[in-house]
Amino acid sequence: MKNILVLHTGGTISMLEDESGNVKPDQINPMNNIQVDLDNVNLIVEDFFNLPSPQVTLEDMLELKRRIKKAFSDENIDGVVITHGTDTLEETAYFLDSTIERGKPIVVTGAMRSSNEIASDGTYNFLTSIRVAADDNSANRGVLVVMNDEIHSARFVTKTHTTNVSTFQTPTHGPLGLLTKNHILYFQNEHEDKHIDIDSVKGNVPIIKAYAGMTGELIDLLDLDRLDGLVIEALGAGNLPPLAARSLDRILKNKIPVILVSRCFNGIAEPVYSYEGGGVQLHSDGVLFSREVNSQKARIKLLIALNAGLKDFDFVSYMEN
Repeated sequence: MKNILVLHTGGTISMLEDESGNVKPDQINPMNNIQVDLDNVNLIVEDFFNLPSPQVTLEDMLELKRRIKKAFSDENIDGVVITHGTDTLEETAYFLDSTIERGKPIVVTGAMRSSNEIASDGTYNFLTSIRVAADDNSANRGVLVVMNDEIHSARFVTKTHTTNVSTFQTPTHGPLGLLTKNHILYFQNEHEDKHIDIDSVKGNVPIIKAYAGMTGELIDLLDLDRLDGLVIEALGAGNLPPLAARSLDRILKNKIPVILVSRCFNGIAEPVYSYEGGGVQLHSDGVLFSREVNSQKARIKLLIALNAGLKDFDFVSYMEN
């Protein structure tokens, strides 16, 4: 018998559509009324919190991490399923993947349609997530995101569509596996990534997106006394307009880390172009290139590094790998 801990956190999967077509939280979580008829599975269910995912904070993610670690260390729990709103689901999943050592399965799922909408996907995603969490082959794969019959790595998955049920995709890599009616199939392994167990998530790290004709005015507005780091969603392989690049000098000279990712949907940010504002110059000036993660995940990664107190080589190695 597999003991699976279910932590409900809110989101569309726990919401209802009213007579006017508005979707909003309800005091009664419809997921608690689902009959789970799976052999050798025992569910322990907790309504951990009930928040639309735009209201989920890093402190909430930290509390989730603590609850999961307690379940694995002090309780007879074989796997965890988390239901979550989709807007920030990838960030919570990435945070947990980055701070909890790999071992027993942790699965995050959600829904694009509330439980009383036509063709609601919440019940099905919930049941398939329990199947994945109870499967022996799901261990040691990091945090998994399961939706629409696909299994994705928390490190690379992202929300790609505002309303479509197949919104969660993994650019460049593709999903780790998929589910059929009777089987769970894994066809690739996501490599082990460094995890860092932290006790705080303090820090002010904004994200700025680059655009054609960008000057340094937006960057110059940043108060260095209140800034702990900056993530730049740059152009192409990792380039900025010249005036924007020049404005980073003030931040870098004050030893405040600047992390660069690409605004492109696919591919890897790396220093390729050697012109003013190009990636080669930016990297030479001290900008770090965070490969294969988007800006929202790079922000979480930087906050983890800062709260872990990483310095010098360890800091650079963590952020650029």
